[in-house]
Amino acid sequence: MKIAPDATVTELDLPGADTRAVIRELLSSPVTVDQGIYHRRAVLHVHGNGRQLGLPQNLAAWALASAWRGTVLYPLAGPVAVTGRTTAGEVTALDSDLAQHARAVAQAVRETLTEWRGRPPVSDEAAISELLAYATRDISESR
Repeated sequence: MKIAPDATVTELDLPGADTRAVIRELLSSPVTVDQGIYHRRAVLHVHGNGRQLGLPQNLAAWALASAWRGTVLYPLAGPVAVTGRTTAGEVTALDSDLAQHARAVAQAVRETLTEWRGRPPVSDEAAISELLAYATRDISESR
């Protein structure tokens, strides 16, 4: 699945052959795609130069990765593809429970950002804590 910076989630049907090239194209990152393993059964594919290029932060992908890892992580920028991961480290389909995590966290981020338009958080730290709390809740509820 693909998580856009606006927290929309798009289901992907990746081909079996040359998956990495398709992911690079999906992320508009022709040269490099970074891979982050924040859950043992998933891989986040992130634009390799997204932050340097000034791509918008991807709060939904950040919240998902942070909740899976159980700690506040560095910011993620630009679109992010989330795939499954085999025990050998190969890209595979994302398990349905992990796909549900991604959808639930993205929805929570969209709702929170809408709420913040009328009630902004008092600080960046408060915003981070709030988003991470919602993401952790959503992941725990769907286990």
